[in-house]
Amino acid sequence: MYKVKDLMFIIAETPVHAGSGSELGIVDLPIQRERYTEFPKIESSGLKGCLREAFESYRIFENGQTRLIDCEKIKILQKEFPQISQRWKEKNIKFDEAIFLIFGPEGDEAHAGAITLTDARILLFPVKSLKGVFAWITSPMILERFRKDLELADKSGFNFSNFQSFKNTVPMESEVVITHSNKEKVVLEEITFEIKKEGKTSQLAEWLANKIFPGDQAYSFWKEKLKKDLVILEDDDFIQFVKTSTEVITRTRISNETGTVVPGALWTEEYLPQDTILYSLIMFTSPRVKEEEKKGIFKAENPVEEAKRVYEFFKVGLPRVIQIGGNQTIGKGFVRLKLLEHKEAANG
Repeated sequence: MYKVKDLMFIIAETPVHAGSGSELGIVDLPIQRERYTEFPKIESSGLKGCLREAFESYRIFENGQTRLIDCEKIKILQKEFPQISQRWKEKNIKFDEAIFLIFGPEGDEAHAGAITLTDARILLFPVKSLKGVFAWITSPMILERFRKDLELADKSGFNFSNFQSFKNTVPMESEVVITHSNKEKVVLEEITFEIKKEGKTSQLAEWLANKIFPGDQAYSFWKEKLKKDLVILEDDDFIQFVKTSTEVITRTRISNETGTVVPGALWTEEYLPQDTILYSLIMFTSPRVKEEEKKGIFKAENPVEEAKRVYEFFKVGLPRVIQIGGNQTIGKGFVRLKLLEHKEAANG
């Protein structure tokens, strides 16, 4: 069914509130979580909608017609697919058609899109550290999930096994370790863990750092930090941190007349902290339309080639930064995206 697959990393540049609605717990507006593990997640429907909105931002309406914004991204798309330039010049062929084929149409002519995304799952969670400011934590269960999802995406190179032997370990060059009474420990929040330095964890941290972060100079510091400051905890300890170490912010609404809080306008919101790293499995098919001519710029000699064209179009057009979840106007929810198989240019 799915002809092309990849995996997309999601790096929180600011706190992210992908909300689950109001609840009766301590937090009025909690984030989305898996039902049985309580791991944070971002629903695939919301993620897909944000991606669609980002692609739609490449075109504008003028005199009732759709035309492309003259930006570098579009020039790259036109260079990658020479037939795009010609077809977009035709009166009845618009950029909207490519969006409808990839994400699904809006209106009466219903058909599924050519892209499928899974819920964004947690991979690395930032936690305050007594030494080194903060560390990224994960657990054997999270890593086993990640390995399984890589296999579903037909990706190789993640040649690690038996993650239970990785628990309570850090890389050899870790900068969050404290030596006390001849024992190596890390202090995360107010909890102390006995830890050991492990060469396998160093290899894992280096693999993750090289795959997750973009190749440009702005991320060189963060790449090196992840190589040193990854902490693999036991599953139960990891769960406690992702349940209790998220950001909870109290917000109010002030009356212009009285200068005091409006009655009832006091609430709390939960956020995934900045520098949280999630991932989503992303899969592509050929356009799901009955008539071959409606496949437009993605039409090829077979479904596999058509899915590859959809994937290449998506890969080139994928924005580096999008906004997910609520509170956009107060700077929340901005995330950086990176495909696992994306090849950076030499100049970044």
